[in-house]
Amino acid sequence: MEFLKRLNVWQQRGMAALLGGVAGYAYYYYIGCVSGTCAITSNPYISTGYGILIGALLINSPKTKSQESDNGTDDTPTSQKI
Repeated sequence: MEFLKRLNVWQQRGMAALLGGVAGYAYYYYIGCVSGTCAITSNPYISTGYGILIGALLINSPKTKSQESDNGTDDTPTSQKI
Protein backbone atom coordinates (compact mmCIF):
# COMPACT_ATOMS: atom_id res chain seq x y z
CA MET A 1 0.00 0.00 0.00
CA GLU A 2 2.94 2.33 0.49
CA PHE A 3 3.55 2.17 -3.26
CA LEU A 4 0.08 3.56 -4.00
CA LYS A 5 0.55 6.47 -1.61
CA ARG A 6 3.65 7.62 -3.48
CA LEU A 7 1.78 7.94 -6.78
CA ASN A 8 0.13 11.19 -7.78
CA VAL A 9 -3.61 11.40 -8.39
CA TRP A 10 -3.45 10.89 -12.16
CA GLN A 11 -1.27 7.81 -11.81
CA GLN A 12 -3.71 6.39 -9.28
CA ARG A 13 -6.63 7.11 -11.62
CA GLY A 14 -4.74 5.52 -14.50
CA MET A 15 -4.15 2.35 -12.51
CA ALA A 16 -7.78 2.30 -11.39
CA ALA A 17 -8.93 2.81 -14.99
CA LEU A 18 -6.73 -0.06 -16.14
CA LEU A 19 -8.12 -2.36 -13.46
CA GLY A 20 -11.64 -1.19 -14.27
CA GLY A 21 -11.09 -1.98 -17.95
CA VAL A 22 -9.89 -5.47 -17.10
CA ALA A 23 -12.90 -5.95 -14.83
CA GLY A 24 -15.26 -4.66 -17.54
CA TYR A 25 -13.86 -7.06 -20.11
CA ALA A 26 -13.98 -9.94 -17.61
CA TYR A 27 -17.62 -9.10 -16.97
CA TYR A 28 -18.31 -9.27 -20.71
CA TYR A 29 -16.37 -12.51 -21.11
CA TYR A 30 -17.76 -14.44 -18.15
CA ILE A 31 -21.22 -12.95 -17.62
CA GLY A 32 -22.00 -11.14 -20.89
CA CYS A 33 -25.18 -11.37 -22.89
CA VAL A 34 -25.27 -14.18 -25.47
CA SER A 35 -28.30 -12.99 -27.42
CA GLY A 36 -26.83 -9.56 -28.19
CA THR A 37 -29.82 -7.66 -26.84
CA CYS A 38 -28.04 -6.35 -23.74
CA ALA A 39 -26.70 -2.88 -24.50
CA ILE A 40 -23.62 -2.94 -22.28
CA THR A 41 -22.60 -6.56 -21.88
CA SER A 42 -23.07 -7.74 -25.46
CA ASN A 43 -20.15 -5.66 -26.79
CA PRO A 44 -16.63 -6.03 -25.31
CA TYR A 45 -15.66 -2.45 -26.22
CA ILE A 46 -18.62 -0.94 -24.42
CA SER A 47 -18.25 -3.07 -21.29
CA THR A 48 -14.51 -2.33 -21.16
CA GLY A 49 -15.20 1.39 -21.62
CA TYR A 50 -17.73 1.42 -18.81
CA GLY A 51 -15.25 -0.44 -16.60
CA ILE A 52 -12.59 2.17 -17.35
CA LEU A 53 -14.99 4.98 -16.57
CA ILE A 54 -16.17 3.50 -13.29
CA GLY A 55 -12.62 2.63 -12.23
CA ALA A 56 -11.37 6.17 -12.87
CA LEU A 57 -14.33 7.77 -11.10
CA LEU A 58 -13.97 5.66 -7.96
CA ILE A 59 -10.64 7.21 -7.09
CA ASN A 60 -11.13 10.11 -4.68
CA SER A 61 -9.82 13.53 -5.55
CA PRO A 62 -7.00 14.80 -3.34
CA LYS A 63 -7.97 16.48 -0.11
CA THR A 64 -6.99 20.12 0.02
CA LYS A 65 -6.37 21.97 3.21
CA SER A 66 -9.43 24.02 3.91
CA GLN A 67 -8.81 27.52 5.11
CA GLU A 68 -11.05 28.57 7.92
CA SER A 69 -12.62 31.93 7.39
CA ASP A 70 -13.60 34.03 10.36
CA ASN A 71 -16.29 35.96 8.50
CA GLY A 72 -15.22 39.21 10.13
CA THR A 73 -15.55 38.02 13.72
CA ASP A 74 -12.74 38.39 16.20
CA ASP A 75 -12.78 35.80 18.96
CA THR A 76 -9.47 36.71 20.55
CA PRO A 77 -9.70 37.18 24.31
CA THR A 78 -8.97 40.66 25.57
CA SER A 79 -8.48 42.01 29.05
CA GLN A 80 -10.20 45.27 28.19
CA LYS A 81 -13.32 46.04 30.23
CA ILE A 82 -16.13 48.01 28.72
